[in-house]
Amino acid sequence: MILSYPDIRNKVAEAFLTQIKKQFPEVKSVSGVATGGIAQAALVAQKMDLPMTYVRSSAKGHGRQNQVEGVVHANEATVVIEDLVSTGGSSLLAVDALKQAGANVHGLVAIFTYGFQKSIDAFAQAKVPYSTLTNYDLLIQEAEKMGYVSADQVARLSNWKQAPDAWGV
Repeated sequence: MILSYPDIRNKVAEAFLTQIKKQFPEVKSVSGVATGGIAQAALVAQKMDLPMTYVRSSAKGHGRQNQVEGVVHANEATVVIEDLVSTGGSSLLAVDALKQAGANVHGLVAIFTYGFQKSIDAFAQAKVPYSTLTNYDLLIQEAEKMGYVSADQVARLSNWKQAPDAWGV
């Protein structure tokens, strides 16, 4: 939805730009995770005047059968852009694909994370630094402050975050 609103789209791109310059100032390329990170990566790469690639969840079944599209220069400092981090699985698959293609992935930035312990552990184990523009806890805090959710609902939402797999069973 962000892409449909130019003012919000620009704010997100500028926030990424600030975050990347602060946390990964040495990057020389940007890569987006398909599909949600591709447009964001293109916007950021344009603003930073850097090359851009993108990573599919798996290699194409035809043509050159690439998983990574675009030119990856050996050992080039790269930052990965994602829209959402939930478990970290798809993000880290993209990081691995870029590393296999020769990139030196310095880290990952995303718009949002649920902050699941599973993703925190996965990124730590992979030794991939990451950060997000916002997160689930902040979202719930703001929703309560604005009256969208009650204190009881906040408690339920917090419980869900601790064990999302156990809900709806």
